[in-house]
Amino acid sequence: MALRTFSFILAASVIIFLAGAASITASSSSSGSSGEKLVAAKTIEEAVSRHAPDLMALPGVVGVAQGQCGGRPCIRVYVIEKIPELEQKIPARLDGFPVVIDVTGEIRAK
Repeated sequence: MALRTFSFILAASVIIFLAGAASITASSSSSGSSGEKLVAAKTIEEAVSRHAPDLMALPGVVGVAQGQCGGRPCIRVYVIEKIPELEQKIPARLDGFPVVIDVTGEIRAK
């Protein structure tokens, strides 16, 4: 009886270990066609903070914010005009969050 219990516990431990390893492998795989490595941000706020400077450096980008897309968090990139060159430079996902491009035109302070 003790051997059977030990075997069961050992088998369960191996299954739990393998499930954890599979989860780690899945979270470190690349995302999208951009070849970007998925680095899970803890929050959408962290993802926006991390990527906003690079996105804002792109000519034609006038803003970056967190938003909701289909009831889920996403990163919104506001642009003057949606042109193919700019669309190619903005990835579809960042840190696991979808990226949506919104055309706002120029934004100026009054």
